[in-house]
Amino acid sequence: MPDIITMKQMYKVYPNGIVANDYVDFSVKEGEIHALVGENGAGKTTLMKILFGIEQATTGELYHNGQLVSFQNPQEAIKAGIGMVHQHFMQVGSMTVAENVVLGSEPKKYRFLLDRKKAIDDTAEIAEKYKFKIDPAMRLDECSVGTRQKIEILKALFHGAKVIILDEPTAVLTPQETEELFRELKGLKERGHTIIFISHKLNEVKEISDRVTVMRSAKQTGTYDTESISKEEISNLMVGREGLWELTKGKATPNESIITVNNLSVMDEQRRYLLDHISFSMRKGEILGVVGVEGNGQRELVDVLTGLNKASGGSIMFKGEDISKQSIHHIREMGLSHIPEDRMTMGVATEASITDNLLSIYFDKESFNNGVLLDQSSIDAWAKDRVKEYAIKTKSPNAQVRSLSGGNIQKVVVAREFSNNPDVVIADQPTRGIDVGAAQFIHNKLIELRDQGASILLVSADLSEVLDVSDSLFVMYEGKIVAYFDDVTNVSAMELGRFMLGIEAQDEEQIKRGIYA
Repeated sequence: MPDIITMKQMYKVYPNGIVANDYVDFSVKEGEIHALVGENGAGKTTLMKILFGIEQATTGELYHNGQLVSFQNPQEAIKAGIGMVHQHFMQVGSMTVAENVVLGSEPKKYRFLLDRKKAIDDTAEIAEKYKFKIDPAMRLDECSVGTRQKIEILKALFHGAKVIILDEPTAVLTPQETEELFRELKGLKERGHTIIFISHKLNEVKEISDRVTVMRSAKQTGTYDTESISKEEISNLMVGREGLWELTKGKATPNESIITVNNLSVMDEQRRYLLDHISFSMRKGEILGVVGVEGNGQRELVDVLTGLNKASGGSIMFKGEDISKQSIHHIREMGLSHIPEDRMTMGVATEASITDNLLSIYFDKESFNNGVLLDQSSIDAWAKDRVKEYAIKTKSPNAQVRSLSGGNIQKVVVAREFSNNPDVVIADQPTRGIDVGAAQFIHNKLIELRDQGASILLVSADLSEVLDVSDSLFVMYEGKIVAYFDDVTNVSAMELGRFMLGIEAQDEEQIKRGIYA
């Protein structure tokens, strides 16, 4: 098949001097699923933003169907038949599925009003054409994450996309939802559509793609037939070296409970239970995993454990004290650290330096103070040591955090939260959206803390991460714990998926016996 997209010698430098694309060549054949992989900061997202008209290349040529083009904005790219499904959905929760799908090209009646019936009919027609099982009249905020992913793809198809860019499309899907999505992507391919699939999950890259292009340090390191290259070879091309950190995890030897949660509840303003009388314990020297489709109580659990929200009922006993209504500062002082889900809004101050972000919870430490003033030399030496220990790629600890890649920003958060030898770590999506090398580094740090006696709660949408790193785990569905496994060794992702979707649930007494054993 001929190339539908050709990008030649794409060079992109930002005003701060960072080179995001360093004379990259990239081409995609019509009717293929083409994977684009690379570490965070490798330049793959920037390259796709140039293709979709969000960013403009400094120099380089873009060809679409053999014609030299330059998309000045996404509208021009959409008009040319290119769609992009972003990792964070561009949707309006208060609207219906149909209203979201037709947004920007709404059918009108009386010249100005939305023709809702036609919007529903058009959405139903295109959903049926591509075999997407979706109710066009449903409100978006009532849809599952998997359904919302499909709606984004339908939206692109409605606007005439022949080339669809998918950015980390399975990041929050269950194995069953991923399986269904892959069937639908293969169906699109059979109909002549072209898919560009950005992912960090090399298992999925191997399963779904025809070819794979690897990027490293703003350059393209090669394009390969997926069948002819192994996951290990792809990984080595991404990081530029062999032998990434191996996950060195021995068997856990958990001790006494350090946190005991009993009948914990959180209600919303309508008095509906978001967290519905859950009970469990966290033990020293153990990593306890938490899985569930997003929106089933995980966020509420993390918020109340860390002091970001107050419980409606129940207790959280930490070192003999109920912390369910305590302040964030008090909980931290007791020895609890928190890696937040959203590093950009909750984890760092992007305009501040790496040093200031590392210092933000330690500025009152005696060793950093010299009378009424901060001891800058001690702070600088400490920050330099943290940058080295956590392999944060930067020219200087004084650099602004916003200048770092996603993986290195996450390392700043982890370095800060782990540097106080915490007794308890709440790790919420600790490796979401970061590259393989940074993720494995963080996994090993979590295991290292566990082996030093810390208790860790690992909340993640990545089932492979939970199964690899956790010692035990529980599954949440509709605000409740529906399954508990005291040993993850023999648990499969597909088995967890059934509990996550509410298809199965363990007996409540069975859960209690296991979780308090």
